[in-house]
Amino acid sequence: MQHILIVLFLLCAAITPAAQARAGAEPLAIGATYTLASKAVGETRRINVYTPPGYDAADAPPLPVLVVLDGGIKEDFLHIAGLVQVSVGNGTMRPYLVVGIENTERRRDLTGPTTNVEDKKIAPRVGGSGAFRAFLRDELLPDIKARYRTTDETAIVGESLAGLFIVETLLEEPQLFDTYVAVDPSLWWNNETLVRRAPAWAKTEGRPSVALFLTASGEGNKASVAKFAEALRGAPALKLTYEPMPEERHATIFHPAALRAFRTLLGPN
Repeated sequence: MQHILIVLFLLCAAITPAAQARAGAEPLAIGATYTLASKAVGETRRINVYTPPGYDAADAPPLPVLVVLDGGIKEDFLHIAGLVQVSVGNGTMRPYLVVGIENTERRRDLTGPTTNVEDKKIAPRVGGSGAFRAFLRDELLPDIKARYRTTDETAIVGESLAGLFIVETLLEEPQLFDTYVAVDPSLWWNNETLVRRAPAWAKTEGRPSVALFLTASGEGNKASVAKFAEALRGAPALKLTYEPMPEERHATIFHPAALRAFRTLLGPN
């Protein structure tokens, strides 16, 4: 009995005073979250949305949309939303509606098909980028336009495999977004197939005008990214910004690269 009383005393001590103080706190909200059932990928996806201050005012103008891949609360949504908030506040970026897509099977959704045996070892399922792109095109973007006041301008940002998906989307459906930000993209995928496709793509006429911010860290993927950037130089209707960041590692590049990209491509008109 004495032991039980000691345990109860310790438990009570553990929840005071800090736990008691937290009990009276209110949740901190920076946006909204909802789920969207998708036929394209055959599952329900969680969507996180950040709206700048004043967006809900009756006279607030519509906003362009910035899609964040790896956009869960425990992924890249918070730091990208924070960059947008600070950049808008200091006048280096226009206001955007930030839309984050939380992952379920990241390596499935962000990779295209591959014939490389080593590539296929990274996850039980790969090669689902086409279905995921259909989700963005046919379901998510129309849903965002139905829920929020938006312009027709769209941008997308992502790093690593998300950067790979962004580059693939640029080559497959350049009209889907106006601005593409690919940070340290995994262009080694499928024996650099996207790098090898770039020269022919760069010669294609009649595409919509789009912008691409491309960067690479000082680690192993930099040669593939450099080759891809060189292949795209002079491509019609493409505003290419290629800024290597050799001082950064793959694990550190996303935040500074996104800040640079937003200032370069999404700054005040």
